[in-house]
Amino acid sequence: MNREEKFVITISRQFGTGGHEIGAELARRLNVKLLDKQILNEVARKICVVEDAVEKIESRNPLWRDDFTNFYRQYMAGAEYNGMELDQTSHKLFDAQAQVIRQIASQESCVIVGRCGFHIFRNHANTLKIFIHADVDCRKQRIARKYDISESDAAAMIVDNDYSRELYTKTFTGSDWQDARNYDITLNVRKFGVNGAVDFLMKSIE
Repeated sequence: MNREEKFVITISRQFGTGGHEIGAELARRLNVKLLDKQILNEVARKICVVEDAVEKIESRNPLWRDDFTNFYRQYMAGAEYNGMELDQTSHKLFDAQAQVIRQIASQESCVIVGRCGFHIFRNHANTLKIFIHADVDCRKQRIARKYDISESDAAAMIVDNDYSRELYTKTFTGSDWQDARNYDITLNVRKFGVNGAVDFLMKSIE
C-alpha cells in the first residue's frame, strides 16, 4: 500500500475483538477519515427510496444487520433459499452504501470498518484488507467487561453477531467472511490489545 497516494484500508472483524476501536485508532494515527455508521447517514440523505428504512435500521441496537438476519432466518425456516430472492430494502441499502463508500474513497484516503469493504475494494490497487479475530474465550471476556454482562450472555451475543455478519457477507458478496484469502493481513488480537494491534499494523503499513 502506497501512503503517498489515496489509499483504502478495510477492516473486517469478529464480534468482540475490538475491531472498530482498532479501525478508529488506525484512522486517527494515519490522519484519514473513518467510515462506519456515518455511511448510513450519507445514504439516507442521498437515496430517498431507503431513507425511512435507514433511519429505522440505524436506531436499532445492537446492529442494523439484525433486520436483515431476522428476515433470512424467517425466510429459510419456511422455504428453501435459492439465492434469487432478496429483501429489497436491504439490497438497496447495500448497493447505496457501496456507492457512497466508493465515492468517498475516490476523493480521500480512508479506513472502512465492516460494510463488506474487502469485497467492495477487492480490485482497488491501493488497498490493505485486514481481518481481526480472536478465540471465543478472549472475546467473551472483552464483551462481558464492556457491557457489564455475564460471560454466558456475552457468548450468546458473539454467536448471534458472528452469524449475522457471516450471513450478510455471504449473501451480498458470495464470499466466506472468515476466509483468509479475502484479506492481506489476518491478525489474532488476543495478546495485542487495541493499541498493540494498531502498533503492529502501523509497522506493517510502513
